[in-house]
Amino acid sequence: MEISGTPMATVLTPEQVNATFTSRDVKGTGKSGPAVFGIQRSRSLLELEAWMPSEIEAISPTVEQLMQFMAAWRCVVGDEFAVELALREALNNAVIHGNKMDPNKLVEIRCRCERGRGVWLTVKDQGKGFDPTAVADPLAPQRLEAEHGRGIHLIKLAMDEVSFKRRGTEVHMRKGPIRISRRELPNNNERVSTGSANSMECDAAAVSA
Repeated sequence: MEISGTPMATVLTPEQVNATFTSRDVKGTGKSGPAVFGIQRSRSLLELEAWMPSEIEAISPTVEQLMQFMAAWRCVVGDEFAVELALREALNNAVIHGNKMDPNKLVEIRCRCERGRGVWLTVKDQGKGFDPTAVADPLAPQRLEAEHGRGIHLIKLAMDEVSFKRRGTEVHMRKGPIRISRRELPNNNERVSTGSANSMECDAAAVSA
């Protein structure tokens, strides 16, 4: 099965995707970026899994590659910046705070893209976890100059749904499709009157000519 427009992925069976990967397997790809595998479940649904080493240098290649998949699949049209921001912050937290940049640990990313429904992202580290409820509000006056806690705040601002599981070693994020408010849509009367005005201007110009 081929993933159209996304030749970077290797398409695997569900059994192969569920296999356990190690840091040696990822480093065996010969690059600091991720090992990405995808399954096209249907014409509208794509599922991806990626493993990246616990290196700061691996974050950007991972984000760029996954965002290319999402752009090709058109599951978050108009919200690409928000999704990219949240994914980058989640990976940064997983590498630095979760895995402590341990070269023997990996960061796992799961991505579910569905046209018309949005994207689901899970970022999982191999650290000891943390208590998300204990993270102080970075906007509190006494925390404005603090270096920690901003990433989680940005993720929650960027995504529609955010939750932490497995003692904080997994962050689950969802971004739905952009919904245009009825107030933003011109009604039929507005479209007709605009067209009539343009028609009248053209007729007037023709007469004056």
